[in-house]
Amino acid sequence: MPDSSFSSSKTDLATEASELRMATFRLARRLRAQRAVDTLSDGQYTVLAALKHFGAHTLGELAERERVTPPSMNRTVNCLADAGYISRTADDADRRKTNIDLTPTGRSLVEETTRRRDAWLEDALSNLTAEELEVVSRAASILREVASR
Repeated sequence: MPDSSFSSSKTDLATEASELRMATFRLARRLRAQRAVDTLSDGQYTVLAALKHFGAHTLGELAERERVTPPSMNRTVNCLADAGYISRTADDADRRKTNIDLTPTGRSLVEETTRRRDAWLEDALSNLTAEELEVVSRAASILREVASR
């Protein structure tokens, strides 16, 4: 005979996981709405943010990092280059490779979007109690750990 407490806790865990997923997606959607340029897709912004955080990449490295095909990344990179957000330069060590990096305009866009997102979240958090802020801080630490697995 199955242990009913185990079954119940599995159901509770599934419910909690679903609630957390929905809350996380909603928060992410609200944060994504805070951007410096409305015409940029989330995928395009992610590429710019990766370049700012990790530095220049080749097309293949960007495709691998973002888990998309090289042709898909090529389309994204072309759009970003046409908008003046990234530049392409030949690799000094291997002239067959092209390095993709942020232009000053692209860097400014990432910085302004980050500023807006942080400001929105700071404003939202300012309405919480000290106890709620402590819980959020602890949850952030735990979620970072979960995401790194």
